[in-house]
Amino acid sequence: MGAAVRAFLAMTGARLPIVQAPMANFAGTELAIAAMAAGGVGSLPCAVLDAEAVVAQAAAVRAAANGPLNLNFFCHELGPPPDETVWRAALEPFYAAEGVAPPTGSPPLRRPFDAAMAEAVGTVRPEIVSFHFGLPDEDLLDRVKATGALVFGCATNVAEARYLAERGCDAVIAQGFEAGGHAGHFLMGHRPVGLIALVPQIVDAIHVPVIAAGGIADARGVAAAIALGAAAVQIGTAYLRTAEARPSAVQRRLMEEATADDSAFTNLFSGGLARGLRNRLMEELGAVSFAAPPFPYSSAALAPLRSHAEHEGRGDYSPLWAGQGVALARAESAMALTDRLGSAALSGSLA
Repeated sequence: MGAAVRAFLAMTGARLPIVQAPMANFAGTELAIAAMAAGGVGSLPCAVLDAEAVVAQAAAVRAAANGPLNLNFFCHELGPPPDETVWRAALEPFYAAEGVAPPTGSPPLRRPFDAAMAEAVGTVRPEIVSFHFGLPDEDLLDRVKATGALVFGCATNVAEARYLAERGCDAVIAQGFEAGGHAGHFLMGHRPVGLIALVPQIVDAIHVPVIAAGGIADARGVAAAIALGAAAVQIGTAYLRTAEARPSAVQRRLMEEATADDSAFTNLFSGGLARGLRNRLMEELGAVSFAAPPFPYSSAALAPLRSHAEHEGRGDYSPLWAGQGVALARAESAMALTDRLGSAALSGSLA
């Protein structure tokens, strides 16, 4: 075990250098409990919760498992509602084909970290608070730090990693191009870098532990990330095939046969660039469309199409988030996955 891994374990209190990725709408209390019970860091995706739910879910996890708990939040800028005329027009042929009406009203949106969430963090007092899309304003960040929680930030390039370290992050998640879900870029737009190139450059650039994320789904990927200088790895897509995760039935089925080239970046489902499995909407509109409103507004117009198709067992309009390591994922329990990959990180095994 290298010094970086030892430092991560000492800092977090985890027994294994594995962070279960938060994966909003795909992970919950069951997955966090299993990851923590096996010795890893369990994470709750708080970007899709309100403050009361954050406190309640954290309490449920704490009642069932010991170990470091990570609360994850988004720090996007929520602009005013956009004009969706062009987006609705692009979707009109799909509404007609499916026999559904466009939605009316405004559904709840993913909101950025705010004072209410800072209050929830103060109530829960988690071991770790992590942020996606940058960091919150200084006063909110100071409130988080005052609870004693470690602060983790997500970087997609060296400049973002330096920014996070300079703002006092205790560790930086190096998110490679291969990672499923939303790309966490926040400084220079989407300039994706592969994990093998990204990790050692960030390790060389900052003085805090680096957590590798993106395309890691087996022992070989874990060992490679540790060899590149990572102190731990964050696992997302591999957890999606565990019983404790919450992908739709159609996504579970598609993941069984998916390959790396089935995973592509798209902005259609939320307005933000995110990596997932190709489906009908991506193939017919193109994976990236300027018609899609900015994050997080695109999803509202898709809601009736998604609901209708999923009811029929189709993922034609669903965000099927998965990274390029999807073909390496196994159907197993979350505890078994955490133990297997964590043991590989500690031993350097490539089995």
